[in-house]
Amino acid sequence: MRTYPRNSPQAAARIVALVLTSDGHVCSSEERALDRLDIAGQLGLAPTQFAQIVQALCEDHSIAHAPLAPTIGQIDTAMLATLLGEIDDPVLRGKVIRLCVAVAVADDHLADGEIALLAAVFSVWGLAPAPAAVTVRHGIPPRALLDHERAASIT
Repeated sequence: MRTYPRNSPQAAARIVALVLTSDGHVCSSEERALDRLDIAGQLGLAPTQFAQIVQALCEDHSIAHAPLAPTIGQIDTAMLATLLGEIDDPVLRGKVIRLCVAVAVADDHLADGEIALLAAVFSVWGLAPAPAAVTVRHGIPPRALLDHERAASIT
C-alpha cells in the first residue's frame, strides 16, 4: 500500500475512499454525494485527483491480492491502523469522519463493511460517533456502529 504525507489531502482522501469502496462497489448515489458535497474540494483536491486516489487504492488492493471490499475483516488491522495513523490532526480527522459518514449513508443503506470500517475509524482515532452524524437519515442509535463491531467479533 502506498504512503502519503502525514495529514495530506491524499491521506485523508484515501480514508474516504476506503469507506466509499467498503461495500464492494460505488453506486450512482455515492458518486452524486461526492459531487454534491464537493468532497474532493473539501479535502483540497481536484475532482480528478480524488478519482485517482480511489483508483490507486483499488490497484493497491489488487496488487496485494486483497478483496475490493476493505471491511475490517478484509483489510489487515495493522495496515488500517497505519493508514489511519497518517491523519493525526484533530480538525482533519473530524472533517474526514463527516465525509466518510456522508458517503456511507449516500445510498440510504449502511452495509456491514461500511459499519465495520466506520467503527474501526472511530476506535483507532479514539472518537465516539456523534448522535447527529449517525442518526441523520437512518435512525441508528449512536452506539450502533460500535455494537456492530463487537457483535461481528463474537460471531
